[in-house]
Amino acid sequence: MTIPSDIAQTIVDPRAYADGKQVDDAFAWLRKEAPLEQAQPEGFDPFWVVTRHADILEVERQNELFHNGDRSTVLTTIEADKKVREMMGGSPHLVRSLVQMDNPDHMAYRRLTQGSFVPQSLRPLEARIREIARGFVDRMAAHGTQCDFARDVAFLYPLHVIMEVIGVPESDEPRMLKLTQELFGSADPELNRTGDTAQTTDEGVDTIQSVVMDFMLYFNAITEDRRINPRNDLASVIANGTVNGQPLGHLEAMSYYIIAATAGHDTTSSTTAGALWALAENPEQFAKVKADPSLIPGLIEESIRWVTPVKHFMRTATADAELAGKKIAKGDWMMLSYPSGNRDEAVFADPFKFNVERTPNKHVAFGYGAHVCLGQHLARMEMRVLWEELFARLESVELDGAPRNMTASFVCGPKSVPIRFKMH
Repeated sequence: MTIPSDIAQTIVDPRAYADGKQVDDAFAWLRKEAPLEQAQPEGFDPFWVVTRHADILEVERQNELFHNGDRSTVLTTIEADKKVREMMGGSPHLVRSLVQMDNPDHMAYRRLTQGSFVPQSLRPLEARIREIARGFVDRMAAHGTQCDFARDVAFLYPLHVIMEVIGVPESDEPRMLKLTQELFGSADPELNRTGDTAQTTDEGVDTIQSVVMDFMLYFNAITEDRRINPRNDLASVIANGTVNGQPLGHLEAMSYYIIAATAGHDTTSSTTAGALWALAENPEQFAKVKADPSLIPGLIEESIRWVTPVKHFMRTATADAELAGKKIAKGDWMMLSYPSGNRDEAVFADPFKFNVERTPNKHVAFGYGAHVCLGQHLARMEMRVLWEELFARLESVELDGAPRNMTASFVCGPKSVPIRFKMH
């Protein structure tokens, strides 16, 4: 069986993710009727759609059997893949970060910064993160009774934290935000570089490549500086780091910066904006957390599940395999659908309800296994500190207009959350 073409088309359509319900309905149908089948939307190579929580974990657990880097790690059209390979000398990747790597490289490159992101290394940062969070709560209060929580707070707070960790000056933060939105929002005319809704394959790949080049130009200068003047920051670790006794290759070093400078804030921003959107729509949940701040960790896990900012990663089978009773052939491409796993009725009771007291909450939004998100502990700490500071002062919140998601099928979250609020 192949997945019906209308469903296959929906799960690759950036507009369906912007809509939210459309893609939720498609995945709910798949979990019930075709939890592991192949899709072949027009213009794409066929790929397996992995919709169930258990099957996603099974693939993530076996990182030697299911590779990240053999084919594109992000869903891409046949034409776009061809164009990237022509540009990159046969490689399907415009960048080569931890996400595009398999072992032994993945582990060797991950080890370079892993120590910076473990809880005990992050603990000394908490006081500074709290100072930053407090500043953003003050900034929100200065708006009076209305603001766009996504644009005025959620986008800027995690951005400031990660740029300080990397060593990017505050004056360059707007540039980093703009480049991140151009990269992840390449299908969104309000965010992408061209302002176009539909670009040809060539234009689309060229636009993304130009964003990547801008990042590389910027971080090249930072690398040169940190080699002469190393500091206590992530940029110095990357600029002066070695893997297997050799300095990082140019593409690998630049890719390391890019993933830290984009995924390092965008996914946290999306989750934070999505959390307040959900709280504004569910005043009883807001009231619970307001009355009992010990529910903040539960709010964080539920909002990560709820938003699931990374919508998919692709994997490639390195050998013939079996998954959930289906025969997967060597070379087959597989889409791990995280939002579907996070709405799986077999794991989450009432999955379409936002519930800050949900326990256990074993969401798959950070991935699992060898490729689990490197920055997950920092993301949780940033959110916890912000909610502690905000809930201490926020009396009430409601929507002040319709929130909107970005148009994107890979990394996607709210781009506008207009709210009306009372603060003391």
